[in-house]
Amino acid sequence: MRVHFIAIGGSAMHNLAIALHKKGFTVSGSDDHIFEPSASRLAKYGLLPEHEGWYPEKVTTALDAVILGMHARVDNPELLKAQELGLTIYSYPDYIYEQSKDKLRVVIGGSHGKTSITSMILHVLQHQGMKFDYLVGAQLDGFETMVGLSDDAPLIVIEGDEYLASPIDRRPKFHIYKANIGVISGIAWDHINVFPTFKSYTDQFKIFIETIQPGGTLIYCNADEVLKQTIAETNTEVKKYPYNLPQFSIENGVTNIIFNNNIYPLQVFGEHNLLNIQAAQQVCDQLGIAPENFYTAISSFKGAARRLELLGKTEQANIYKDFAHSPSKLSATIHAVKSQFADRKLTAVIELHTFSSLNKDFLAEYSGTMDQADRAIVFIDKHTFEQKNMEPYSEQDVKSAFARQDLIFFNEPQQLLKYLQDINIINANLLLMSSGNFGGIDLVALKNNLLKL
Repeated sequence: MRVHFIAIGGSAMHNLAIALHKKGFTVSGSDDHIFEPSASRLAKYGLLPEHEGWYPEKVTTALDAVILGMHARVDNPELLKAQELGLTIYSYPDYIYEQSKDKLRVVIGGSHGKTSITSMILHVLQHQGMKFDYLVGAQLDGFETMVGLSDDAPLIVIEGDEYLASPIDRRPKFHIYKANIGVISGIAWDHINVFPTFKSYTDQFKIFIETIQPGGTLIYCNADEVLKQTIAETNTEVKKYPYNLPQFSIENGVTNIIFNNNIYPLQVFGEHNLLNIQAAQQVCDQLGIAPENFYTAISSFKGAARRLELLGKTEQANIYKDFAHSPSKLSATIHAVKSQFADRKLTAVIELHTFSSLNKDFLAEYSGTMDQADRAIVFIDKHTFEQKNMEPYSEQDVKSAFARQDLIFFNEPQQLLKYLQDINIINANLLLMSSGNFGGIDLVALKNNLLKL
């Protein structure tokens, strides 16, 4: 097969390109900007385009398929050429489905926890020596790429994002996979640029439930009232299995799951992760893995990249980096760290970076989300507003929206860095949360400075 990627540098796109290359396909691609780590990873396999930019001459009738990334525009010259030639054009979720339509498809959806649940399932399946294909949104220990495709695996585990498939396919990605086993971790309004009302957002999860194949299974979080109401409003014959928090304890900074009088110490923590583990356990149960084997395997799971990732620690302090950016993720992550280390002060920093979080009308959704932090800091790189062509708002707007007048606000990276370099990290933790990069601050250097490493 000869496959060309339009916007090959994207996170999912470059991983799919590598996966198809490893499968023996002839892969080419283009992009106007390719950042790290995509560039180095593509170069390793000889897939990095020689020049950045769009080159319609790469698109010919010799291609079997064109895969279109969300980053490309509808007037992309390579896309226009492919349409002119009548070539088969896929979004990457479309292509994943094409590669897996004869397999058992496990699709993990939800506003939060998708990556962690998917990662947990993959970790356990690998631990059990099972064959599987996969698509996950983070780098994992033991997995070279974030996409794995083969001809002989009987099942595929897919992280099912609710964002749109491509510039010319406005369906949410998780509608396309036609799950046999579907998971929903929870519903909290997001992506307001595409789903401007809460109802338009929740409707996407109803459609996802309705795409689960006849005789299929829905696994869902019983602690989420919005999700339960959404399920009640759907008309489908699928089997439904709710999950709740397991029995657990926290001892000396370690969270343990208790099952059948056995204790399984974990390397992750927080009630949101305990719920994620239960979702993964229900899926693995459907795949024939006994609970005892599941909990034994999950004990060695260290977490996905950028999900409550421990940057460094001493006996008196821990510094974490987390991908949290939406209101629900923010409050859950702060609660997790505060609960795990109840006797330590917590400084929590959130960078508002996404379209939703930078929208002034959405900002009130963050009310109360940082209440559990002893010191709450919000950072917005002022250049982000300019790059996204959005109207900036004031420090007081942020304080009012978060309903916290002692909140500290920065819009210059160097000001934030200077402040963090001077905080007291004795008997205290620092939690850094962002889907961006804190304006280019070197977090490793900051960690080394604070912990005197």
